[in-house]
Amino acid sequence: MFRQHTFTPALAQLIDAFQSLPGIGPKSAQRMAFHMLKKSMPDVEHFAQAVRHAKATIGECTQCFNWSETSPCEICANPNRSPREICVVADTEDLYALERTGAFHHQYHVLHGLISPMDGVGPDELRIRELIARCGSEPPPEEVILALPPSIEGDTTSLYLTKLLGPLGIKTTRIAFGLPVGGDLDYADQLTITRALEGRREISAAS
Repeated sequence: MFRQHTFTPALAQLIDAFQSLPGIGPKSAQRMAFHMLKKSMPDVEHFAQAVRHAKATIGECTQCFNWSETSPCEICANPNRSPREICVVADTEDLYALERTGAFHHQYHVLHGLISPMDGVGPDELRIRELIARCGSEPPPEEVILALPPSIEGDTTSLYLTKLLGPLGIKTTRIAFGLPVGGDLDYADQLTITRALEGRREISAAS
């Protein structure tokens, strides 16, 4: 928290608001706050209206849980996107990272996080139950691709999902090639993601 005797209370509150965003530290939050103060009132109102409009109109797709203004979302509703393969991602940012490559032409499932006991995030906090329901529908997907980061949380979530999907008899693969340990899809270049998707390997509960 910024001390109010250093910044005027309204400015300190604005800086704290920016610092609450992921990946924004004190210095970045301060620069963003001063930048916003230099903007004209119409520009600030436009910015605030964009945030309010997005919050009011965007929700989760009831099928894949991607953020969308419609449900089902544009991807799920696209007749050219076959449900034969489902690519599981941790967050919507990863979905868009994969979409930018143009290498995947089927459907997605967004977990909205990863299993992380240290952070108090268990399977019940994620969209895992809904994924298993999708895989148990008729006809079931032929393959589930786990596009989860090569981190402790990503490995834990992948192993958990593999154990749940195993009894369903669905081929389960995980992208791996080209992604560094601890890396995030959202920060990888398109060629790396494409190679990771093409180089996916099949996994089992025993692997």
